[in-house]
Amino acid sequence: MSIGVNAFYLSNNLLSGGVSGIAMFFYYLYDWPIGIVTFFFNIPLFVAAYMLLSKEYVISAFYGMTAFSIIIDSTRFLSAYQIVDDVLLAAIYGGIVVGIGGGMVFRVNGSTGGLDIVSAIMKKYYNLNRGMAGFTVNIFIMFFAAMLFGAKMAMYTLIAIFIGANVTDKVIEGFNRKKTVLIISMQYEKIAFEIIHNIHRGVTMLDGSGGYTKESKKIVMVAVTNTQLPELRMLVEKIDPNAFMIVNDTAEVMGKGFE
Repeated sequence: MSIGVNAFYLSNNLLSGGVSGIAMFFYYLYDWPIGIVTFFFNIPLFVAAYMLLSKEYVISAFYGMTAFSIIIDSTRFLSAYQIVDDVLLAAIYGGIVVGIGGGMVFRVNGSTGGLDIVSAIMKKYYNLNRGMAGFTVNIFIMFFAAMLFGAKMAMYTLIAIFIGANVTDKVIEGFNRKKTVLIISMQYEKIAFEIIHNIHRGVTMLDGSGGYTKESKKIVMVAVTNTQLPELRMLVEKIDPNAFMIVNDTAEVMGKGFE
């Protein structure tokens, strides 16, 4: 995250989101160190976190926030190396780098303070995903950015924050998404047998009944990778062309044969 801010944002006069973005206002205006300002601005948020979230989370967030504050100032020299001189490219790739860093932190239930705390509270009480919850709050920061630095730079910053928020969510969910397939067929036993012995995936039999016929049915549920889905589809169609299949995206599968 520090690399993304210093190597892409600062060298192109962009802002990041959250408390560090507010600290960057003071850096551009008064040359105040971003890390130190970020640390002090986090104090009231940690008071709220102590009241609303678990103590373990507060300790983890304080550790992450302190590390981020130190590292972002320690790596400020990167801003002297203008990797890209195109503001749009800086917004895109800066957002990707910052988003990957944020996702790695969130994936282990960590935090760097700031809007991470606000997002964690919104996630707990309103079930909003962290990346988009933070993005919503950051919109208000962009209004101040537009007033201070002009609408054009605020728009570029908004692109960076939007990309970062989406990359964060992707890293949290995992890039290698799986498929959960529900198969309704009278040939369920043969289909289950072929899946186990040919595709080498375990299956689960669910009990169901037809809404119109009221007949009892067996539903075969199986989790497969994207590359196994065409093979599964062909297998089911070969056994029962009239089978009913429902394919769902699955962010993560944990268990034997998977993670």
